[in-house]
Amino acid sequence: MNISGSGSHSESVSEFILLGFPCSREIQVVLFILFSIIYLLTLMGNGTIICAVCWNQHLHTPMYILLGNFAFLEIWYVNSTVPNTLVNFLSETKTISFTGCFLQLYFFFSMGSTECFFLSAMAFDRYFAICHPLHYATIMTGQRCFNLVISCWVCGFLWYLVPVILISQLPFCGPNAIDHFVCDSGPLLTLSCAPAPMSKLASYTLSSLIILLSFLFILSSYALVLLAVLRLPSAASRHKAFSTCGSHLTVVLLFYGTIMVMHVSPGSRHSTLMPKIMTLFYAMVTPLFNPLIYSLRNKEMKNALWKV
Repeated sequence: MNISGSGSHSESVSEFILLGFPCSREIQVVLFILFSIIYLLTLMGNGTIICAVCWNQHLHTPMYILLGNFAFLEIWYVNSTVPNTLVNFLSETKTISFTGCFLQLYFFFSMGSTECFFLSAMAFDRYFAICHPLHYATIMTGQRCFNLVISCWVCGFLWYLVPVILISQLPFCGPNAIDHFVCDSGPLLTLSCAPAPMSKLASYTLSSLIILLSFLFILSSYALVLLAVLRLPSAASRHKAFSTCGSHLTVVLLFYGTIMVMHVSPGSRHSTLMPKIMTLFYAMVTPLFNPLIYSLRNKEMKNALWKV
């Protein structure tokens, strides 16, 4: 595949080259095996949580319904990038079509946005369960839980639609090599033949808004939860509340810690390797650890998983 060097409109580039992790063939094979193991473990772990929530009647509560949807989201989150990355490890050309690249961009960012909404919804659920236990059953009814889940999915998939459309309309005349293992908005904006201030502004603004607003909402919710937990008279009740909320906070810090470095610091200058490592962490490592974090720190989930 030749890297395009000339042209005047977007049709002159029909495909992109994902450079991924440039290294020797032997290391590429080792990375392929390592990524395949992580991918399969992620599918198994999150799939087991979905089965536990579906099959165990005791887990048909808002908290576990949200967790089951979150696990389902994580499966599709890794599927938006990892299979193509695995193919590229063994490919000589490492190409992805123009349409395929922007579909990957859309689904990757939509899944990330949906994850922010679900983490916020889970914090909202824990806030009402712990801070308003007497009203929780009337507030978080089955219908409201269903509406909350649907809202997370719909808002997540609509949030980044406009930037993807704007970037896809830019002229790409060449070169067409993306120094990343996924189609990310930053490298694509760099490859554009024309300045794109509106596309950059829309991309950065929407990324920053969803990350910062959801993170502040989650922190505020858990600050109120912490105050409520400290007032509980029973040590056993405090321990159960801390275990449930602690697992959620661990996931929140793992996810937001990396995406903030990547998407809320446009002026910073990263090495070419740093964006790949950060993206790898929140796109592959976090979905792998989430089932472990939720199952190890939650007795009900642990018992349900053993039954599965």
